[in-house]
Amino acid sequence: MINVSESEVPIITVDGPSGTGKGTICSYLTDWLQWNFLDSGALYRVLALAAKNRGINNDDEVALATLAENLNVEFRIAGAGSLVNVVLDDKVVTDDIRTEEAGNAASLVAPIIAVREALLSRQKAFHKAPGLVADGRDMGTVVFPQATLKIYLTASAEERAKRRLKQLMDKGISANLRDLSADIAERDERDSTRAASPLKPAEDAVIVDTSSLGIDAVVEKISDLVKKRIPEIK
Repeated sequence: MINVSESEVPIITVDGPSGTGKGTICSYLTDWLQWNFLDSGALYRVLALAAKNRGINNDDEVALATLAENLNVEFRIAGAGSLVNVVLDDKVVTDDIRTEEAGNAASLVAPIIAVREALLSRQKAFHKAPGLVADGRDMGTVVFPQATLKIYLTASAEERAKRRLKQLMDKGISANLRDLSADIAERDERDSTRAASPLKPAEDAVIVDTSSLGIDAVVEKISDLVKKRIPEIK
């Protein structure tokens, strides 16, 4: 841990598409550095769940924006490589926000401009001492353009499909590799060409292709990047 003034609180952003290892890397960094953690991708699902708990309709823009700005959410990691526990109003809701219902509700609130603006403000509030590790798709380009170190993880659609297939099979869920690969490629195209916050590396981001790298190699590479960029960290 390093001691700095609030204005100098360091930020490490880890952006990139799903299946590139962002979650594992961010878990490692958070545990190693003992910094705050932000999983931006979970926020819309958390918001949808919070709205449901409070009886707020998904089309009530004013109420949703107010709720988003004051969302009482935390992300807790038990140790390096551990799953992230999402905590809403002091209750673990990790499983609750991963349901199909939560995903559908999140897709309804996400396009609302007032909600996006409010959540942008909420995301920035995670920037506190001693530091922040931010996982997402536009952390280094939109939310924290001033980040100390910007990392962009990438991997081929085929490799990411293989990783996703393994995850599903481990859960006893059958899937088709070709279909998964096509779905991932389609999502990448959609995310990278959208008008609002397109998926792309920041101009000053360090791009790490994890297609042919094991997690240990990725961890070593990124650890070296952190030490070089923030000399106080050993």
